[in-house]
Amino acid sequence: MDLDLRKLRYFLAVADRLHFGRAAEELHIAQPALSRQIRALEQDLGAPLFTRDRHGVALTDAGTQLLADAGPLLASAHAVRRRVTVAARGGRRLAVGFRTGIPVIPAARAFEARHPDVVLDVQRIEWDDQAPMLLDGRIDVGFVRLPIDETGLRVTPLYTEPLMVVLPADHRLAGKEEVTEADLAGEPLVWHAGPGTQPTRRPHPDSGLRARGVEEKLEHVAAGRGISFVGRSETVFYSRPDISYVPIPELAPEQVCLAMAASRTSPLADDFFAAAQATAEITAECGNYDLGAAVSE
Repeated sequence: MDLDLRKLRYFLAVADRLHFGRAAEELHIAQPALSRQIRALEQDLGAPLFTRDRHGVALTDAGTQLLADAGPLLASAHAVRRRVTVAARGGRRLAVGFRTGIPVIPAARAFEARHPDVVLDVQRIEWDDQAPMLLDGRIDVGFVRLPIDETGLRVTPLYTEPLMVVLPADHRLAGKEEVTEADLAGEPLVWHAGPGTQPTRRPHPDSGLRARGVEEKLEHVAAGRGISFVGRSETVFYSRPDISYVPIPELAPEQVCLAMAASRTSPLADDFFAAAQATAEITAECGNYDLGAAVSE
């Protein structure tokens, strides 16, 4: 039995909203047609995916499992389409993503020495882009910062770097040589994900602000809406007078990794992995410098 990708997209729309009417509107199809497609998918799989009663729509155990598997499967299909399109244009290319502050140059130079005919497309990615861009093929390889949803990914640690606390420039602790978690007790946190991903052992009150990227995070901190944490290399990349970076040695260091889709089979991507691992120490040292200056050389 072959899974119909269109039916999977329909399933994800209903599973996301748990409402057939709203899902049909989003998909621009009639609700009866959507219901027929979902019933056909259930017949294909031999299992009910939703329960429907007067209380609403809910996922069954089978539906919950399909929800976990369908996203990476569709992303893989999109990735195949993207790679075929790139191949049709001619030439060989490898798309490499990186988080702010992680230098790509050492690995890129080592890779290009072995593959001078391959064009490296380098692009910055944000926290919530990391897994989706790898899974759907927008990037082939990514320099990522944990935590990341590793479902469907191959993730290899490269190195760690110390975390720094980000404070407004007029904060009582700004300019200190270092601080402790106890010093920061009660400070609201500006963060990019759920409370479970906070790097501290003492939970901070939620500021109610979610920052998608480092720039947004720093803007909120500078405005006095809370504190935050960044890797040391990010502090060099974003130097500004209205914020202060202070070491907090008792926090566990941040892990920098290399990642690609687990389903991806590519000798070029494997060679880039090898180049990144061979130059990891150089990359970690380069993190103390301005990545923008390195890329412009």
